[in-house]
Amino acid sequence: MKKINVIGLGNILFGDEGFGVEAVKRLEKECVGFPDTVQFIDGGTQGIYLLDYIESVDALLIYDAIIPSEFDRQVYIYRNDELPAFIHRKMSSHQMGLSELLSVARLHAKVPDDIVLIGVPPKNLELGSGISPVVEKLLREAVDKGKQILTAFLNG
Repeated sequence: MKKINVIGLGNILFGDEGFGVEAVKRLEKECVGFPDTVQFIDGGTQGIYLLDYIESVDALLIYDAIIPSEFDRQVYIYRNDELPAFIHRKMSSHQMGLSELLSVARLHAKVPDDIVLIGVPPKNLELGSGISPVVEKLLREAVDKGKQILTAFLNG
């Protein structure tokens, strides 16, 4: 059976930057009965500490508030080679972003067979503001898409 990690990235202290973490929490609640080979991880802003979660699986589903914020307010899904160049952004110069993590996994020849990024552009990144109503509306679709992708990973 495929080993799958679902990682939510982001900083919950900065409004919509916490989208990824919130999406994974909601998805996990809806995936009761899924096999133990599916793990749900609050990746927060852990950077390099997430490398093993990336390198140790067959498939990877990542949720993140993607930049640029001027993109249309909708759910974006990128698979494998479609992953956008702009995922290199970081909240701090001391962190390793998703792009760097995937590059290190490539150097180690431990890239998952399937990688899917589900993201939305943030509307509000103010400290302590919580998820904005605009992004809250997109969370339902993002969670539904994630459940469909997980099911496909497990059946594929």
